[in-house]
Amino acid sequence: MKDLLASKTRTIALSLAFLVLVLMPPFYSSYWITLLTQMLIYGILAMSLDILIGYTGLSSFGHAGFFGASAYVVAILSTRYKMGFVSCLVGGIGVATAISMIFGLLVAHATGVYFLIITLALGMVLWGLAFRWVTMTGGDNGISGIPRPDLGLPLSLKDPLTYYYMILVFFLVCLILMAIYVRSPFGHSLKGIRESESRMRVLGYHTWLHKYLSYVSAAAFGSVAGVLWAYFDGFISPYNMDLTASIEIILMVILGGPGTLVGPALGAGIIVFLKNFISAYTQRWLLILGTIYILTILYAPQGLVNLIRDWLKGGEKKTELKGIV
Repeated sequence: MKDLLASKTRTIALSLAFLVLVLMPPFYSSYWITLLTQMLIYGILAMSLDILIGYTGLSSFGHAGFFGASAYVVAILSTRYKMGFVSCLVGGIGVATAISMIFGLLVAHATGVYFLIITLALGMVLWGLAFRWVTMTGGDNGISGIPRPDLGLPLSLKDPLTYYYMILVFFLVCLILMAIYVRSPFGHSLKGIRESESRMRVLGYHTWLHKYLSYVSAAAFGSVAGVLWAYFDGFISPYNMDLTASIEIILMVILGGPGTLVGPALGAGIIVFLKNFISAYTQRWLLILGTIYILTILYAPQGLVNLIRDWLKGGEKKTELKGIV
């Protein structure tokens, strides 16, 4: 009964996602296509942070820094050096990953609130660099006019629908790769560190190396979202990598459900939708963001996906009890 209900729920969810994300977009207006594209890009970013929060048990206040760093690399290479999509993609991911490899040497030793504070400081370093290095980053004005990539396809990526389907392909590839990553023996080791790092250390695991690789891999996947965002928005500024941006990503993970991958993607979709919808009526988005965070902690501390799972398990238990009675 339990497996049957879980299978039906999974089938319904996948069918609905296939309908909304694959079949229906040609019938959507340009507004909804643009909104879905934003959701998918931030979905990749939220899932990448979930590797740290949900599977390693480490919260980072500087994750938006890698998102912004890769986007800036794309902006500089595409506008000043006229490089193609592949070069910008490799360059953006490579630079952000290299930065995370350096930062990881500083943060991998820390745990808990100390890890949080160090990542906050390092994230502000990247933000300050983008803000002050005017000759390279444009400072407060950022870099605009980032052209959409030309892949030599019959369809132009300047068309919102075509670009949306390209983003969808990237989203699915990243989801599959991250799912393989967290379900591998290494991923199970990360879960063990999340539950008890000292016990994993006693068992002979090199916990520092595990946390270091987790931090670097999360940054690498997050940089993919940065590359895609630069081409999508055509503009990048320091505000894409400040503290508020990092907090939004954390809320996406917490709202959707840490340790699920799909949950943070769902949380990203909800936050992006609310941000676009509410901003049309009020500019007090940060107040709304704080309210959502408080309500999530109070009523769904494990996230929406985990809440639904617990609710389904509760329903199964009630059904079993009725059968016994």
